[in-house]
Amino acid sequence: MKKMLKVIAILIGGLLVFGGAYLWLNPQFGGRVTQERAERYAQSQQWDGEKFVNQSETTMDVNLRTMPGLIRKQFSNREERAPKTELPIQAFDSKAWQADTSDFQFIWFGHSVGLMKMAGKNLLIDPMFGDDTSPVGPFRTRRYSKNTLAIIDKLPPIDAVFITHDHYDHLDYDSFTKLKGKVGHYYVPIGVKRHLLRWNIPADKVTELDWWDTAQMDGIEMTFVPSRHFSGRGLFDRAKSLWGGWTFISDQHRVYWSGDGGYDAHFKEIGEKLGPFDWAFLECGQYNELWHAIHMYPEESVQAAIDVKAKTSIPIHWGAFTLALHDWKDPVQRFSEEAARQGVNIAMPRLGEVIRFQAADAGGFWWEGYQ
Repeated sequence: MKKMLKVIAILIGGLLVFGGAYLWLNPQFGGRVTQERAERYAQSQQWDGEKFVNQSETTMDVNLRTMPGLIRKQFSNREERAPKTELPIQAFDSKAWQADTSDFQFIWFGHSVGLMKMAGKNLLIDPMFGDDTSPVGPFRTRRYSKNTLAIIDKLPPIDAVFITHDHYDHLDYDSFTKLKGKVGHYYVPIGVKRHLLRWNIPADKVTELDWWDTAQMDGIEMTFVPSRHFSGRGLFDRAKSLWGGWTFISDQHRVYWSGDGGYDAHFKEIGEKLGPFDWAFLECGQYNELWHAIHMYPEESVQAAIDVKAKTSIPIHWGAFTLALHDWKDPVQRFSEEAARQGVNIAMPRLGEVIRFQAADAGGFWWEGYQ
């Protein structure tokens, strides 16, 4: 018995050592929260002494009781919730993009990846071009489209990258590795800079912002605005960096990017302070009743469009990964139906399609042609 207990103790100790080394050495987890960094985070009004918090109390009904069943459902029959065939992404034409003199143009590459040209500047938002949102787990979450990392090679020089929060489906190590040398500056929430430093991005190229902080770039005012969500990449850094959305305002256009999050009063606050917006890109997808507080239902996404006073709204956070239990089309079907009921103007660009400052097409939607 003593020998058996000794063997078990050795095995457990070995697993702990291996696990600790894995957490320490794997760059996917990003940077650690040091005492010095925590003291800097504490200067934020969103820091409660231990972690960042939302404006409203936010909880998820995911616990030891619900977790086993949730995991079983999440990784069962995933192919039935995903497209039956690969979703194509229109080829990026760098020369045409660079030559276009429109005041505003935009490409959605699926999920929450956006390339925007505004006031002559190339702005890249949440560049998750990778093929997997579960890079460090035992299960994989594959993208609906192939070879998306190769898109980065064709992109023009990027004046700035903007991050909404540090989850793997928004802050992707492989994408950041390929983007090195292509980006002028990075704008991130408080706490996210430590990840970029771990990935050897120079400190002077990274600016951290708190909610309502602004930055300027040659005629564009960028403001980091609240959302209702959470953060974390590892076992011990939950809510140790902030989350939010972005607004981009120039003399010609006003754009709102929601980031992830549940419905709350912040949408009306953003609309009152910084609206109206010509375009609103709104989270719409990966929801579930167990985590409703941190991901909106599609009908709430439409209400958010109304709250921020958007002239045209585009649903994002769908079309790339199966991260919830609903069918891949469910978010945009419900979003479009609710928008029609509410009289909200929407656009549904194809993956990789260049959109410009123009009225949305009220005709059919591209995703209707896929199963």
